[in-house]
Amino acid sequence: MESPLVTGVDGSDASLTALDWAVDEAVRHGLPLRIVHASLWERYEGVVPAESTDRPSAQVLAEDIVGTAAERVRRRAPDLPLTTEVLAEDAATALLREGQEGALLVVGSRGRGEFADLLLGSVGLVVAARAHCPVVVVRGDRHALEARHGRVLLGVGEHDVDSPAVRFAFREAAARDAELDVVHTWRRPAHEPVDHPLLSGDGGIRLAERSSGLLDKALEAAASGHPRVRLRRTTIEGPAHRVLTERSAAADLLVVGARRRDGLVGLELGRVAHRVLHHATCPVAVVPQRHSTSTEGQP
Repeated sequence: MESPLVTGVDGSDASLTALDWAVDEAVRHGLPLRIVHASLWERYEGVVPAESTDRPSAQVLAEDIVGTAAERVRRRAPDLPLTTEVLAEDAATALLREGQEGALLVVGSRGRGEFADLLLGSVGLVVAARAHCPVVVVRGDRHALEARHGRVLLGVGEHDVDSPAVRFAFREAAARDAELDVVHTWRRPAHEPVDHPLLSGDGGIRLAERSSGLLDKALEAAASGHPRVRLRRTTIEGPAHRVLTERSAAADLLVVGARRRDGLVGLELGRVAHRVLHHATCPVAVVPQRHSTSTEGQP
């Protein structure tokens, strides 16, 4: 059985926006959709005896949220294969477990009860930082949410040679018939001696050439597998998070990698991924890559 696209719903506007995006993405890739709602009503109210006809109010709410979401999906994509479930867990735990069997996790930028001025909710941050499958945090204006730009933006780091993030971005661009805008940033060393070879004379040109070579190497394998994807390659001096955030205004999806480290406990997001999750103006896909060690500052 094909792995589903999994999305969490909680009745909030952000989760319904994410649900609509997930439906379109599932249709685009021919994936079944799985809707989950995490509710701890059993823990707080106690399990209802089998002979009782009364259901706790929290159970009713949970079932209504899932039922409403399912009906929304049927109106948007009547033929989309769909499963739903209410899970007796906290939201982050439920989604991370579901992601172990999922092709993709889709979450909203904020959940119910979270402050309106939060740039990114706690569940979205935890799931993006720990999931074993790609995660999309849905955010942005209508043009991005409805894929009107016709562009996928990919941030390439030092260790992204034929990486999962690169391959994911090419698949997205191919499925959307969109241009793939690939960006690698470079910066002049801040603490090198003035006679450092990259700082003398045409040092900036050498850094730009090195960056261009790295970008070509990173894309070579995936590009050969997707010859019809239209590519725009850009190397630019500057902080990666700022460049990607600015360019996200003209993109339908921003893709970055996250280097998962074996045995590490806690959030596993580099600075770039963390900042674009909070500040990008389009949906952000975080694609994990397994490593025993990590390089600070990479997406």
